[in-house]
Order: sequence, then structure tokens, then C-alpha cells
Amino acid sequence: MPVTVLSHPACNRHNVGSDHPENPARLHAISDQILSSGLEFVIHQRDAKAADVEQIALAHDRAYIQSVISKSPSAGQVWLDDDTAIMNKSLEAAMYAAGAGIMAVDLVMQGHDQQVFCAIRPPGHHAESAQAMGFCVFNNIAIAAKYALAQFGLRRVAIIDFDVHHGNGTEQIFRTDERVLFCSSFEHPFYPYTDPIGTPLCLKMPLAAGSQGAAFRQAFTSEWLPALRAFQPELILVSAGFDAHQEDEMAHLKWTEHDYAWIASELKQLAQEYCGGRIVACLEGGYAHSALGRSVVAMLKAWI
Repeated sequence: MPVTVLSHPACNRHNVGSDHPENPARLHAISDQILSSGLEFVIHQRDAKAADVEQIALAHDRAYIQSVISKSPSAGQVWLDDDTAIMNKSLEAAMYAAGAGIMAVDLVMQGHDQQVFCAIRPPGHHAESAQAMGFCVFNNIAIAAKYALAQFGLRRVAIIDFDVHHGNGTEQIFRTDERVLFCSSFEHPFYPYTDPIGTPLCLKMPLAAGSQGAAFRQAFTSEWLPALRAFQPELILVSAGFDAHQEDEMAHLKWTEHDYAWIASELKQLAQEYCGGRIVACLEGGYAHSALGRSVVAMLKAWI
């Protein structure tokens, strides 16, 4: 089965300024690299559907959702936290970003595809159940996980988060949910300055500034892989952040696109062993545009 990439033009209409690192050029860079690599001929590209309020409420407090809706401006910008701004097109973009994850779950669970990558923005993994944070309005991967558990009756969902920043929102939402195993790698100490000590349900991989991909590979193989195999996930979800790349000046890790290809290959093998190859990935960070595009293409090629 081919790999599918989901996106929607609405995701590019969220624009709080070209000087903000989370800007529309990120998705343009991914599209450009897909075109230049020739992948457009071997993958499916589809428009995502928007989520509705009931689906967003699977992972977020209703009062918070209504607050975001009521604050959505007709002109100018409103800041939801020190890093997260919205403008008149941002709510629509956030609904399509969340909807992409839901649609991707449907595609893999219904057997239409095995691996789906959601090229979406705004990102999601910092958003807590009642708080926007770190460029994130709604937690796309958490909504997808909640939807998969509710809609398909799954008992074991693994979430792999390899962004350079810890997915604090995802941890907060699933902290006590034994159906979800959350694995998060991140530079430490670094935003959002999370506690580096994990739990049986939240495996953390704090990495020192300057760490290369080899450090992740070693810890993944020795620590995460045995836990994931013991968990036997029925679905693998991925918060795919590409800001650990050595060209990304937002952080200080030294990964390359070859590391992202390795991660994708390992996750595909794990998915084939336990959940029929089913993987859904949602874009999180990645702000060096060329590196972002090349890394996404490396991941897609590893799946193909």
C-alpha cells in the first residue's frame, strides 16, 4: 500500500508573520522537497477534513475550546500564551490540523493505508487539555489517539515523540491513561523545562546539547524498543518534530536526515510486528526549511 500525505490549504493560512519561526514556509518546504525528490509519483496526497468541536473535546476541556473560539480575532492577532498567537485564519487551520490526524486514523484502521504523514500546522504536542503553549493550539496527536481509542475500541496505543522539545501537553493529557504508552525524546535542559524523570507510562529520553543521532539510536534500541515490544501497540502514533536537525538553529542537537530515516524504518518494523503496519505521524517542530523538507522526505522514503 502506498504512503499517504494529508494536508490542507487552510493550514497555510495560519500566518502570524514571516518573522515567527512557525510560519507557512514550513509546509511549502515540505511540498517542494516532495516534488523535487519525485515522491509525488509514488505517494498519495490528499486534503484533510476539519475536526469538529466534539472531536476536539476528546482531548481538551470544552471551556478551553470555547475560549479559543471566542478569542479568534476578525483582524490583527491575539496571543494565547507568550509564544502562541492566532489571527483570523488560525482557528480554521487548527481545526484542519486536528482533523488530519483523525482522518489518518480512519485511513489506517480501515485498511486504506498503512502509513500516513500529516503535513499540518499549527503543531500540537505542547497544548495541554486547557492551555495553549509553544505554538500549539490543539494537541493534534492526543486528539488522534483519543479518537482511535474511542472509535475503534483500541486498548494499546503508542505515541512516539521525537521533537527536540518534550511533548508536555501529550504527557499531561495521558498521564494516567494505561492504554497509552508515551515515549518522548528531547534536548535537556531546554523548553518546556520538563522533569527528565519518566514513569512506566511516559518514557523520557533527555539528550544533552550537541548530541548526535547515535545517542537517540542507542537509547531507543536499549530502552524504548523493549518497552514497546512488551506493550504490543495496536496503533503507533508519531509526533514528528524535525528541529533536532543539525541545521536547525532553534535548538542544539546534531541529527541529520539519515537519523529520521532510521527512526521511520524502526517504527515501520515495529508496526509490522504488532499492528499491521499502522502508523500515523503528525508534524510538530522543524524550522530550518531545507532540513525540514529533506528530513520529511527521508522519513517517507524509509516507509516506502
